[in-house]
Amino acid sequence: MSIETLIAQYGLAAIFLGAGLEGETAVVTGGVLAHQHLLPLWGSAAAAVAGSFAADQLFFLAGRRYRDTARVRKIAAKPAFAKALDTMERHPTVFILGFRFLYGLRTISPIAIGTSHVPARTFMMLNAISAVVWGVMFTGIGYLFGDTLLDAVHSIMPKYKLAGVAILAVVVAVVMTAIRYWRGRRSNAVPKTS
Repeated sequence: MSIETLIAQYGLAAIFLGAGLEGETAVVTGGVLAHQHLLPLWGSAAAAVAGSFAADQLFFLAGRRYRDTARVRKIAAKPAFAKALDTMERHPTVFILGFRFLYGLRTISPIAIGTSHVPARTFMMLNAISAVVWGVMFTGIGYLFGDTLLDAVHSIMPKYKLAGVAILAVVVAVVMTAIRYWRGRRSNAVPKTS
């Protein structure tokens, strides 16, 4: 079975999971694969929207259900959580519509919102709107700039264009994870007092 067949068969599920767990890299890659006609464009966008929406709903429900547990209290003690909650309390609608676009607050925000007094129905409606905008936008970026991305990959790995796209996606994911890790360590560092 060829790699193209595997991607065509499991690609939308991978985009769904990637949109919920990793984010933009998986969704842009889905757009690039749609540009190559390996996946349907609207299927890629729908998988991105559904994955993002489902993950954020689960994080919200976890925050709501387990807000009094030690694990959520430990997460709530992090500076990013306090920042997310403070911003959400001042501008709840704008924050819920935009948190998935804020670097470093994507995963923690729905948990923070779940611990707040925002009604579940309000969150679900605003989360759906935001997921549609986010999923269509990042799928569109991959689709519209697919030639440019593929040309860059092709110049590096001319014989293995599809493998190059996968490698590029992995490299971008690793770099983004490293940046998040180092920013998290820096924000959690406690200055020493003398």
